[in-house]
Amino acid sequence: MQKKMFWLIFATLGLLADLVLPLWWTFAATIPIFALSWWIAYRSDWF
Repeated sequence: MQKKMFWLIFATLGLLADLVLPLWWTFAATIPIFALSWWIAYRSDWF
C-alpha cells in the first residue's frame, strides 16, 4: 500500500509541477517532490 501511495503522490505532484512550473524548475523540483512523497507515504503514518 505504501509503495502505491508513494508512486501515486509522486506522479500527481510531478504532473502538477509540469503544468505549473517552467521546464528547468520542474527538473529542480523533482528531488523535493521525491522527498515529500517518500515522507508522506512511509514516514507520516497516514497510510
